[in-house]
Amino acid sequence: MKWTYKEIGMYQESKEYVDSLIIPMNPISFGAQMKQFSSMHEFMGILMTEVEKQLKGRLLLMPGLTYWSEGQERADLIEIWKLKLLEADFKHVFWITSDSEWKKYEEQLPGSLLWIPSIPLEHLEEGQARQMMNDQVRQMLDMLTQSWNK
Repeated sequence: MKWTYKEIGMYQESKEYVDSLIIPMNPISFGAQMKQFSSMHEFMGILMTEVEKQLKGRLLLMPGLTYWSEGQERADLIEIWKLKLLEADFKHVFWITSDSEWKKYEEQLPGSLLWIPSIPLEHLEEGQARQMMNDQVRQMLDMLTQSWNK
């Protein structure tokens, strides 16, 4: 379920069946990496939309956690989220990102970090982009299923 008015209402009515929370994480910058990060954001949005469609009713997809790539302490973000997640009742929490810097903080994150390398879709033909996204969705579904089966 997505973080929309309508779907949050559905979530509240059936939250005993929704055991997983997905938090996509996207860096931003006005510097040299601005284009790269915008491409990562676009890729992550498409990926999360497709994963959510496949697993509707099993997970809640949060809005993307957007953070400054420089100057914002990731450890501070983690501490804030740890406190807030204590209030929630999710058996599984998945942090999804294309930003490899998060791998340094993997042990501190409550839940599982799933790092998916971003595919620059803007350089591909539509058919190629669709096929690559389908492959990425399958890979993501496999990762989630493996985590659930642990």
